[in-house]
Amino acid sequence: MATEKYSRWYFGGLASTMAASLTHPLDTLKVNLQTQQAKMSILELVLIIFRQRGLLGFYRGISASVMRQLTYSMSRFGAYEIGKDYVNTETFAGKVGLAGVCGVLGGVIGAPADMINVRMQHDVKLPPEKRRNYKHAFDGLTKAYRQEGIRRLFTGATIAAFRGGLITIGQLAFYDQIKSLMLSSSHFNDNSVTHFTASLLAGITATTLTQPVDVLKTRIMNAKPGDFTGLMDIIRYTAELGPKGFFRGYVPALVRIVPLTILTFMFLEQLRLHFGYEKIKPIVYKY
Repeated sequence: MATEKYSRWYFGGLASTMAASLTHPLDTLKVNLQTQQAKMSILELVLIIFRQRGLLGFYRGISASVMRQLTYSMSRFGAYEIGKDYVNTETFAGKVGLAGVCGVLGGVIGAPADMINVRMQHDVKLPPEKRRNYKHAFDGLTKAYRQEGIRRLFTGATIAAFRGGLITIGQLAFYDQIKSLMLSSSHFNDNSVTHFTASLLAGITATTLTQPVDVLKTRIMNAKPGDFTGLMDIIRYTAELGPKGFFRGYVPALVRIVPLTILTFMFLEQLRLHFGYEKIKPIVYKY
């Protein structure tokens, strides 16, 4: 018999928070590119944000980003880890099914913080008279609740849940599956090289799966009451740009999600190896 280290349920949320704190400027660029209708290069957007707010402009909404990770990622990673005791994740289908359900759960729980995060990041691009000027995440939640009601806090929760399911499949299910396949060979061990490679491939998969949904989610959450009549109206509005409209901001999303995924799993694996708990598992001999 041998022992193996396992993650505690809250490790994923902590790892995601640490990773998101480092990649937040990339998320700011992604949100601003997705919410604009006119064409603008990444360099032009960088210059606009820098001229208006300086370096701190790229960290606009960092408190909401942290809150989002502590709600959205904490719940989906935690549910996935706990769910492994009740769902057979030895198969890829089991991993996908569990990850999808946990991602939907996380998307709903994290919707209010996600909306505030989108609004605070987009605020820098608006004229001064149209800015919401949230001081921090809790200020944004309070103002949104008082001015628009509690239902407004969950605007876009449906599509956020759908997006959460897809990205959790792309990240957790694919990461576990790729890592498992790598470890089943004689060429890889449970080390940083394996963790980096598996998380890189999982990040690319997650970005590609979620980008069209992410564009729609961002537009819904940033919209003001009356801007759109419903989801189909936003889809038609986005479709005016052609198929590429649904992949607007793909490169910034790729540049953000891939490093975020890599950092999240690198942090998570270190937490698991150093602070995880042990389980006894049978030794599997390879012939």
